[in-house]
Amino acid sequence: MQVFKKAWDWVKKGVPTDPKLLRREIKSYVFITFCLALYAFGLVTFIINSGIVSGGVNGIATLIFYATNKTIPVAASAFVINMVLLLIGFKILGKGFGFKTIYACIMLSVFVAMWTGIIGDFPLLADDKLLSAVIGGALIGLSIGISFNYGGSTGGTDIIALIVSKFYNISPGRVILLCDIFIISSSFLVFHVFNGHPVDESIRVVLYGFVVMAVTSYTIDLIVLGSRASVQILVNSTKYREIADMIVDEKKRGVTLLHAEGYYSKQESQVLLLVVRKYELQSILRRIKDIDPKAFMSITNATGVYGKGFDNIK
Repeated sequence: MQVFKKAWDWVKKGVPTDPKLLRREIKSYVFITFCLALYAFGLVTFIINSGIVSGGVNGIATLIFYATNKTIPVAASAFVINMVLLLIGFKILGKGFGFKTIYACIMLSVFVAMWTGIIGDFPLLADDKLLSAVIGGALIGLSIGISFNYGGSTGGTDIIALIVSKFYNISPGRVILLCDIFIISSSFLVFHVFNGHPVDESIRVVLYGFVVMAVTSYTIDLIVLGSRASVQILVNSTKYREIADMIVDEKKRGVTLLHAEGYYSKQESQVLLLVVRKYELQSILRRIKDIDPKAFMSITNATGVYGKGFDNIK
């Protein structure tokens, strides 16, 4: 009982008290929920039902599904794997996971089970696996990209990547890529050894899986406008202290305070200089507008940003 009380207290801490922020948070959950439903639809209809294995935890669950001759549902095994990874993540990384990650892990399994119950094992494009891989990968990438823009995450191999990068000098993106390659490549053994499919057919399953991975990655980058792209923002506001506190406390980004003087007004002013990832831009602009609707801002693309929180010089 004490465990549930602590969990509920932790959830309540993440609920905003400001009505405007609360409405925005509810809106983000609505979009994330829609994206999870779309993700599950693309996964079930075009990937799983077409006998294709994608990356991530859902790819592992699909391997288990076919290795056990379709006796263990994808939703069930994905849920168990995600919960185990979350527990390990809490143990090693601490309470760094947002409630949205836990919410996404649970709801994704729920939606996969829902679409499996509605659609069954009927593949929408039974005679064209390549097109299924492209459409399925695009739907998954679209849903993940939109979810990222609203602060969502599907957990899974992301947690493995964070754990590995904590102890070794390997970027999370590279860990996720290696995990996906290993999972998709393992589908050859499952389909050839466990299911007795011919070698050429099993190889095609692997190739279709790599098509899904490539299309998903490209679509995510397209939606998020490049996860590594950065922008530089100059903010001139009389409420510069409140804006700076918000950026440091809420967004966990650094701010530089520049002392300036308006040439026309001959009055001193304070200008905030900050550099953020492009996918963080909209949420920061909305919060600045909440604090000071009259704030003057200029935004420029940064071709390269090196240092803590950004890229390392190779």
